[in-house]
Amino acid sequence: MNKFDNNIHLSSGVSSLTTAIFIFVLALIGSLLGSVVGVMLCVPFFQGSLTELSAALSNPQGYPDIKLVLFVSQAFGTLLGMVCLPWLYLKLVLKQDISIFFEKRIGIQPLILTVFIVLSFMMVNAIFIEWNSNLVFPEFLKGFEQWARAKEDQMAEMTEFLTEFNSIIEIVLAFIVIAVIAPIGEELVFRGFVQTLTHKFSKNIHVAIWVSAILFSAIHMQFFGFIPRLLLGALFGYLYYWSGNLIIPILAHLVNNGFTLVMVLLAQKEVIGYDIENTDTVPLPTVLIFAIITTGLLIYFRNYFFRRQVN
Repeated sequence: MNKFDNNIHLSSGVSSLTTAIFIFVLALIGSLLGSVVGVMLCVPFFQGSLTELSAALSNPQGYPDIKLVLFVSQAFGTLLGMVCLPWLYLKLVLKQDISIFFEKRIGIQPLILTVFIVLSFMMVNAIFIEWNSNLVFPEFLKGFEQWARAKEDQMAEMTEFLTEFNSIIEIVLAFIVIAVIAPIGEELVFRGFVQTLTHKFSKNIHVAIWVSAILFSAIHMQFFGFIPRLLLGALFGYLYYWSGNLIIPILAHLVNNGFTLVMVLLAQKEVIGYDIENTDTVPLPTVLIFAIITTGLLIYFRNYFFRRQVN
């Protein structure tokens, strides 16, 4: 067994690739069902008929009160599809406890390193965000480009709507759903299950990390943000592989989402003049400096766990 491997035990004859695909599909279906359950639970609290609720879900920008329903729907979708169902499969079918993802001991130093790695990498990733957002497809893909651009604009409008905070309750809900629940669920599925099982199948950790990162980016359905999210997923994957504890990529994911939310809130309140959602290019010298810092931190992080495994 690889010294960095975090293993999921499968019964003899059970394919790790088939299991990875099943978990991925189960998570998607569960997320859709959970979202519907979340909406249904909010029906008694919505001031209007079911027809009006349907219209509000189709055009949320015209119904400010629908924001609560959207947050609850997203929370239930993630909890059911990416936490509860994979956990039940692990417990009832694979006969293992979810603690297998958290067994390897880590100290305070890797947690601090993780925070700085993510914050530094966000500066590097900014140049990929700007490049990907302005990507032009070849002529034979113009139809796809138009569809993808319309989808991107729609998602951008939804994100802007959800992050226009008008109360403390909305801020707390946004942080819980986006910066806590989403990292836990997505890291459990993509790094815990998909990456580990793909690694068992391919015997190549780099294949496993990038496959899980591709799927992670693809499910967000934002093709003009595909590359930066892909790179972020790969970063989480390597952090998990080296540390062997899922708390590390969960923390990394939380820092990325939470820091973005905080920066959006501060910009809205005019506390800062920097808009983190602006895709203007970060100066190249700045990117290079943070690329060097990120690389150094990653090397130190990897060597930290390598030394512990050797000793």
